[in-house]
Amino acid sequence: MNLQLAWLFDIDGTLLVTDGAPRECFARALRDSIGVEDDLSDIEFAGRVEPRILADILRKHRVILEHADEARFWNQVFDHMQVAMHPGRGRLLPGVSELLDAVDREPEWAAGLLTGNMTQMARIKLGHFGIAKRFRFGAFGEEATDRNALAVEAVRRVNERFGIPAERCIVVGDTEHDVTCARVAGARVVAVATGRTKRDTLEALEPDLTLDDLTDTRRVLDWAHAITSAPTSSRAASNPPITGPTTVGRK
Repeated sequence: MNLQLAWLFDIDGTLLVTDGAPRECFARALRDSIGVEDDLSDIEFAGRVEPRILADILRKHRVILEHADEARFWNQVFDHMQVAMHPGRGRLLPGVSELLDAVDREPEWAAGLLTGNMTQMARIKLGHFGIAKRFRFGAFGEEATDRNALAVEAVRRVNERFGIPAERCIVVGDTEHDVTCARVAGARVVAVATGRTKRDTLEALEPDLTLDDLTDTRRVLDWAHAITSAPTSSRAASNPPITGPTTVGRK
């Protein structure tokens, strides 16, 4: 099948919220692993790859973990997360189910993930809300050093696997990091103000589309169909850009 469009969804603040569960679980793993009590309220989580978050935590407490100890730390985080995501905690954000349904009905579109979450963390969150099987592929926090590099890798994989150029990859996210990483990777970007970043802040970065939430499915679909109806440049189709911002189709 000749696919024409790839969606790269962020998770936290875009698809769902967990009511602070990841921060709690990192704090509990920190207590279990090195005996330090810290609520981690001064550590930035939103829009970042989780290994960078851990690096900030360890730097703050002047701790170095050996490889085996770091692996145990992550397992503790995941174990705590399984418990923390009890029935009734968190929620899918408005319009998410409807948009995923609409994307799934399009035979030439593919839905994937672009998330700073470790693979297992993403699996726990998505599984809790029953949407883990809605995504055909993903790029996860342990696969790159930062969000920009992760977006570049995700777009490269999409081109390699599906033949879809960067300008037909759509990053959907709720932070300035999502907008920036999309531009670095040469992708389009939908900024949705359902996380901690205010709409004005997102709009100042000039995403291709800015939304209060994902409830206006028809508007999103019409915008996406306009992308697939426009021709791609021969350069983009054969050699998608992996660095620098894109100006293709800016609204």
